[in-house]
Amino acid sequence: MNIKKLLFSHFCILILCFIAFAQPSQQPTELAKYIQENYTKREIYITARDGMKLFTAIYEPKDKSQKYPILLNRTPYTVAPYGADKFRQSLGPSELYAREGYIFVYQDVRGRWMSEGEFVDVRPDIDNTDKSKIDESTDTFDTIDYLIKNVENNNGRVGTFGISYPGFYVSAGSIDSHPALKACSPQAPVSDWFNGDDMHHNGALFLAQNFSFFSAFGQARPQPTSDGSSYLKPWKGRNTQDGYEFFLSLGGLKEVADEYEKSTGVRIKMWDEMMARPNYDQWWKDRNILPKLKNVGCATMTVGGWYDNEDLYGALKTYQHIEKQNPKIPLNVLVIGPWDHGGWSRADGDWLGTAYFTEKTGKYYRENLELPFFNHFLKDKGDISKIKEVNLFDTGSHDWKSFDNYSPTASKETPLYLNANGKLTFEMPTSSGAEEYVSDPMNPVPYTQKITRNYPRDFMTEDQRFASTRPDVLVFQTEVLTEDITIAGDIKPNLFIASSGTDSDFIVKVIDVFPDNYQYPAGQKPPQNSAWTVLQPGGYQMLLRGEPMPARFRNSFEKPEPLKPNQATKLNFVMPGAAHTFKKGHRIMIQIQSTWFPLVARNPQKFMQNYKLGTQADFQKATQKVYFGGKNSSAIILPVLKK
Repeated sequence: MNIKKLLFSHFCILILCFIAFAQPSQQPTELAKYIQENYTKREIYITARDGMKLFTAIYEPKDKSQKYPILLNRTPYTVAPYGADKFRQSLGPSELYAREGYIFVYQDVRGRWMSEGEFVDVRPDIDNTDKSKIDESTDTFDTIDYLIKNVENNNGRVGTFGISYPGFYVSAGSIDSHPALKACSPQAPVSDWFNGDDMHHNGALFLAQNFSFFSAFGQARPQPTSDGSSYLKPWKGRNTQDGYEFFLSLGGLKEVADEYEKSTGVRIKMWDEMMARPNYDQWWKDRNILPKLKNVGCATMTVGGWYDNEDLYGALKTYQHIEKQNPKIPLNVLVIGPWDHGGWSRADGDWLGTAYFTEKTGKYYRENLELPFFNHFLKDKGDISKIKEVNLFDTGSHDWKSFDNYSPTASKETPLYLNANGKLTFEMPTSSGAEEYVSDPMNPVPYTQKITRNYPRDFMTEDQRFASTRPDVLVFQTEVLTEDITIAGDIKPNLFIASSGTDSDFIVKVIDVFPDNYQYPAGQKPPQNSAWTVLQPGGYQMLLRGEPMPARFRNSFEKPEPLKPNQATKLNFVMPGAAHTFKKGHRIMIQIQSTWFPLVARNPQKFMQNYKLGTQADFQKATQKVYFGGKNSSAIILPVLKK
C-alpha cells in the first residue's frame, strides 16, 4: 500500500501539471480560510439523459443577498478533496474568483473517479439526432440544465473553464450550447491528438510526456472511487530518473509497451489504440473536435502559451475553427502569452526557464483579461476594453500586440534561405549544394540537458548550445541583424531533403541567438528551479519553436509513402506560430536534426507499415541531406510583420 500511495502521490503531482493548476501561485492559507468561512459545500449526483450519474461538488456563497453566476469545471483529474467538509484551497480559474463571488461547480466526467459510466478518451462528438445518445456536449448540457433549475440563488448564467484535458471538455461543452451558457474559456484545449496536441505532432509520437502521463492516467478505473491508489499498479522496473538512458534502454515502441506490461501487469488501452493506428485514419478523425465546433452560442476566450509544447496547436486551431464556423458568436477572442502549459493560471509570467520577458504577464492576464471577461458576460460588470480580437505577447520585444485575425494579414510570408557554410539569408543563394549528417537512433540528439524521466516544460526556452555542436545537427544562422525583424503567425519550413533510408524524421528548430555581450537586467536571474547549469547568457541560443515532421507523411497523413533512397524530396510542413521580434544585434538560427530524444519517439529510419510496432532491431543509421540553392532551395518561411 505504501508503494501505491507513493505512485498515487506522483500521479497527483503529474496531473496538476496537466490541468489548470487550480491552486494559486502563493501559499493560499488566507484564501483557504476565506473560502471555508464564506462558502458552503455539498456533493451531489447529476443524472445525465442516459441515466448515468455524474459526481458533482458545489461551492455556494453563504451570502444570499444577491444572485450569483455559476462557474463550471468538468475534469477527468478529480474534483478532490472529497467530502462535504473538505474544501479546495482555491476556487475558479485563479485566486481572484473566490472573493469575487460565484457559485463554483466541479464535476468528475463520465467514467472517472466518482462518476458512473464508461470513460472514453477525447470522446467523439456526435450529431445527437438520437436524444438517448450521449457525448461530452450532452453531458455538459444536462449538467447546466440541472444546475440552473436546482441551485438556489443563481442568476441564470453559466461560464465554463478548464486547461488542457479540461479545456477539451470546455470546447466540447460549447457545441450546441445550452442557452444559459454565456461564457466559456477553453485554455490549452486538447483538439487533435494526431496532428498537433499532446500525443503526436505531425503524426510523430511524443514519447516521454505520454509514457509519464498514461502510466497512471491510462490505468482503468474498475468502479467509482475517490482513492486512486486503490487501483493504480506501480512501475516495478528500473527507476532511473535519467530519461534519456531510461527510454534508450527500453528499445522500440513495441518493447516500451511490453516492458510496461511486464513491470505492472497492466495494458494501457489508449496506448495500445495509439500503437495500432500509426496513420490518420477515421478513428483519429472522429477524435478531432475542431470541425465539430459549431453552434457555439457563448462568448469564447481561447487561451494558450507560446511555450506550451502540449497544446499550443489546440489553442490556435480552436480559436480559428470557432471563428470560421460560428459567424453569429457573441465574441470570440484569442490570448497567447509567454507561458508553458497552464502557466498563465499560476505563474507571474516574467520568467520561463532561462528566458526573461520583463513584465509579469500571467498576473496581467488574470487581472486584465480573464476576470473582466467572465465578469462582463456573467455579471454585467468588468471592463473588457483591453481584450482585443487576437491578443499576442511578443516574446522578443516583450509587449502585447493585437490583431484582427490569426494569421495576421499584416504579415508577409518571407523566405529565409539555407546557404552553404551554415549561412541563412533573406536572399536566394547564389550557389547550390547540400549539407549532410549521419543520424543514429542509438545515439539520438537529446532535447534537454536536464536529468528527468518526465520532461521539463521550460525546455521550450532552453539554451541550444548543447545541441549545436553535435555532428548530427545542422546549424544555419544569419549575420548579426541590423534592424528588428518581427514575425507574427505560423512558421512554414519548405525543405528539400534526402535520406539513405526509406523514412526519417526531420526536426526543425527556430532559435533567437542573443548578442555575445548580453546580460540579464540588473538584479534579475533565472528562478532557482530552472538554473540547472550556470547559464552564461551572452550568446544564449533561445529556442523559439521546434517541431518534427516524419518524411513518410510528406504527401498525406492518411497514406504514408516511403522515401526513395538518396533522392531529393520536397518536405513542407507548418509549425505552430509565434509572435516574436528578433532584435537588432541578435541572429536568427535554424537547427535541423532527425532525432529529439526522448521527447519524440525514434523513427526506425526505414519505412514500416506501422513504425509503432518496431523494435530496437529495426533501428538503422541514415545519412541525411538538406539541400540549398538552385531548384532544390530549402527555406524557412517566416510571417514577417509589415512595417
